[in-house]
Amino acid sequence: MKNAGEIRPELFAIGERARRAAVEMALISTEKKNRILKKMAASLRDNMENILASNFLDVTASKEKGASSAFVDRLTLTRGRVEDMAQGLESLVALKDPVGEIIGGWKGDQEIEITKVRVPIGVIGMIYEARPNVTADAAGICFKTGNAAILRGSGEAKQSNLAVVDALVRAVEEEKGPIHAIQLLEDTSREAALELMQMDRHIDLLIPRGGAELIRTVVKEATIPVIETGIGNCHIYVDASADLHMALDILINAKTQRPGVCNAAESLLVHKDIVKDFLPVAGKALQDHCVELRACPEAMKYLDGAIPASEEDFAEEFLDLVISIKVIDSIGDAINHINTNGSKHSEAIITNNHAASRRFTKEVDAAVVMVNASTRFTDGGMFGFGAEIGISTQKLHARGPMGLEEMTSYKYIVQGDGQTRR
Repeated sequence: MKNAGEIRPELFAIGERARRAAVEMALISTEKKNRILKKMAASLRDNMENILASNFLDVTASKEKGASSAFVDRLTLTRGRVEDMAQGLESLVALKDPVGEIIGGWKGDQEIEITKVRVPIGVIGMIYEARPNVTADAAGICFKTGNAAILRGSGEAKQSNLAVVDALVRAVEEEKGPIHAIQLLEDTSREAALELMQMDRHIDLLIPRGGAELIRTVVKEATIPVIETGIGNCHIYVDASADLHMALDILINAKTQRPGVCNAAESLLVHKDIVKDFLPVAGKALQDHCVELRACPEAMKYLDGAIPASEEDFAEEFLDLVISIKVIDSIGDAINHINTNGSKHSEAIITNNHAASRRFTKEVDAAVVMVNASTRFTDGGMFGFGAEIGISTQKLHARGPMGLEEMTSYKYIVQGDGQTRR
């Protein structure tokens, strides 16, 4: 455990406030939490102009530094995106509060009564990159589940995050809730982030959300339990029996709707039996959407303007208008390629063969496996979770889009009548 003297005073103070707030949060009724969440949504709308003006400063600074268009897209807030944040908070109100749920109950040895009850985790630490909408999503999910949140966004989104947190905290204060249940670490330096990763005296769970380097750093440096929200090297595999019109629609949506997010497709695999019919059409459609094609030697034969793919390209999360393309001999080869190069996030098969879809869903190692649907559906909102705090690619405690239940733990309550162990 890290000693208090090794954490700078301002960080230690944030941790202490979060600990006290977590105690209060665990006792707040569902009705009050829902009332505050509604107020948070209203506050985002009421402070729309300030949030957008603050975001404009962040976006302008990033453009001046030469940030990519995909990065700028992730960073940018619009009226529609702020409204989506507000609606996400409101959707949490309609969801069942998991805190206090009795998961199970039974009688143990000597008739002791045992109950398994869902409880908040405590203090959740979030380290994330230039996605200011994550600030509202994470704060809302933590609040609904009775947890306190310490949020550390990136420097590129600092002004946006400050404005969003200010709106949320105002709502908590107006409803006389624990205002330190939502705290933003304003120091966006690497040093402060590393210290946050060592605050095991104050933080119960750490969730990194961002690129591969951020996640590797957190996993390596943290002394706190970590849920990995991994990168998204997501594949679209077009099987020999696929409806090619459907496959094209799904491919274009998965790659181009928002190329800078983790559930966008990064790799296209095409069965050799349909490559002549599908790949030239797919390649042109992708290029019409300004997508750069990086292809294997066999795929290059059917694509104008493609460049040779390296081995690294097949394992890359581009987060941009770039896609790797490979011709595959069989579904078994597709599954092997995905399990070798994928990031265990989301994988999709396009097929009209029921046996092929069953094999794919059983053998592909990923948090989410799609059949005839875009990888863009891997999202807490799309799954009916209201929002998400991240998409876990690990297998312990939480996997896939993480909503309310994933931000809880449980305890056993044992009721006796004077029993002593024999």
